Amino acid sequence: MSNRTTDVTPLDRDRLARLHEREREAFRAARPRSAALAERARAHMPGGVPMSWMVKWPGDFPVFVESAEGAHFTCVDGIDHVDLCLGDTGAMMGHSPAATVEAVTRQLSRGITTMLPTDDAIAVSQGLAERFGLPYWQFTLTATDANRHALRYARLLTGRSKVVVHNWCYHGSVDETFATLDDHGETIDRPSTIGPPVPVSETTRVVEFNDLEALERALAHGDVAAVLVEPALTNIGIVLPDPGYNEGVRELATRYGALLVNDETHTVCAGPSGYTGAHGLQPDLLVIGKSIGGGIPCGTFGFTADIADRIARSVELEDIDVGGVGGTLAGNGLSSAAMRATLEHVMTPAAFEHMVPLADAWADGVQAAVDRVGAGWNVTRLGARAEYTFVPRPPRTGQEAHESDDFELQQYLHLYALNRGILLTPFHNMALMSPATTAADVAAHTTMFDDCVSELFAGR
Repeated sequence: MSNRTTDVTPLDRDRLARLHEREREAFRAARPRSAALAERARAHMPGGVPMSWMVKWPGDFPVFVESAEGAHFTCVDGIDHVDLCLGDTGAMMGHSPAATVEAVTRQLSRGITTMLPTDDAIAVSQGLAERFGLPYWQFTLTATDANRHALRYARLLTGRSKVVVHNWCYHGSVDETFATLDDHGETIDRPSTIGPPVPVSETTRVVEFNDLEALERALAHGDVAAVLVEPALTNIGIVLPDPGYNEGVRELATRYGALLVNDETHTVCAGPSGYTGAHGLQPDLLVIGKSIGGGIPCGTFGFTADIADRIARSVELEDIDVGGVGGTLAGNGLSSAAMRATLEHVMTPAAFEHMVPLADAWADGVQAAVDRVGAGWNVTRLGARAEYTFVPRPPRTGQEAHESDDFELQQYLHLYALNRGILLTPFHNMALMSPATTAADVAAHTTMFDDCVSELFAGR
C-alpha cells in the first residue's frame, strides 16, 4: 500500500523551464558526434531522421546509435544507455537475442524472400495457435497491415461498413482508427491526423474505454463489422480495463453480430500469451507484431475455424491476389525464421518470470519517489510494462489519460533520464523490461528518478 501524501506539491513552471534549458545544454555538450550526424542528415531527410516520429525524442537532435545488445545500446559518442524503450516494443525481447540472430543468419544464406512458404511458417502458426487459442494464422510485415487485413475480412464476412474503436486507441497507422470524440460525443478526425482519405465518421464510431453502455449504443445501429480493441490501452498511458469489461465487449459484439479483434501488439507484455491468454479472452481475430520477430519486421493475425471457413467460401482463387489482403514480402523466409526462433527460444514463460518482477520493481521505485515529494502522480502496471501519469489516480478512459498529459514536463523528465544514460519511450512515460534487463538497470532508473523529482520539487 502506498503512503501517498494527501496534499499535492505544485509544479513550479519557471523552475521547470530553467532546469530544462540546463539539461538541453548538457545534452548538446555531451553528444558532438550525434549533433554532427544530425546536421548531415538534414540534407536529405526531413528533420534529419529516416522516419518522422524520430523527431519527438527529447533534446535538440536524436541520439545516433552505434550498437545495441540486450537491454543496452551505445551511441556514436560512446555513451552506454540502459534501454527501457526497446523500440517501443519492437525489441521487447532484447536487442539481437542470440537465438533469433542465429536463425536469421542461417536463413540469410538460404534466401530472404521467395513468395513461397517455408517450414518455419508452419512452426510459427502452430506455436501461435497454442499460445492464443486461435487455430488459423496469416502473416504480414507489420501489425498495421494485420489490422487492415482483419478489418477487410470483417467487412467481407458481415456485409457491414463500420468499425468501432476506443477513444485515443493505438492500432498503428490504420486509417479507421485515427478518430476521437468531440465535446458532444461525436466521432471526428484526431487533430494530429495527416491527410485522412475520408472523414473518419464515415468509417468509424468511437467509444470510451470501460464504457459498455456507449459500446452498446454504437453497435445497436446494426452496421458495425468489427470492434477493434486493445484489451488494455497502452499508447495514451496504460489504461486498464474494469473487472469484466473485456468480457462485456465480447458479449456485446456477439449479440450485435460484429467481429471482435484484439490487437495485442503492445499488450503482449502481459505474458507469453498476451493479455488474451493471461485473462482467458475469446476474440474472433487477434493481431500481433513487432516483438515476435525479435526485431525483424513481421506481423500476424489469427482467427477462428468458423472465420477461416467463411473466408474460404467467400474469396475466389482467381481474385485472391487482388483483394487488398497480403503482400509480396509477407510471410518471407527471413521473418518466418525470426518469428520461429523468438517464439520458441526467447519469448518464453521463463522470460516473463524474469521481466514482470523487474517492471514491478521499477514501478515501486517511481511511486516511492513521487510519494516522497508529494507530486501526486501514479504508476500503472501491465505485465513487463509500467508507466506513470501526472494525476493522482489511474485514468479509466482514453480521454482522462489524454487530459492528464503534460508534454513540457514529459520532455524534461525524458531528457533528464537520457542525460544520465537511460532511455524511455518518447511518446509517453513508459518503461519496458526485456529478458536481458537486470535489477541493476532498474536500480539505476530508481536512483536517477529520485534525484530528478527531488530537484524538480525542491524543498520536499
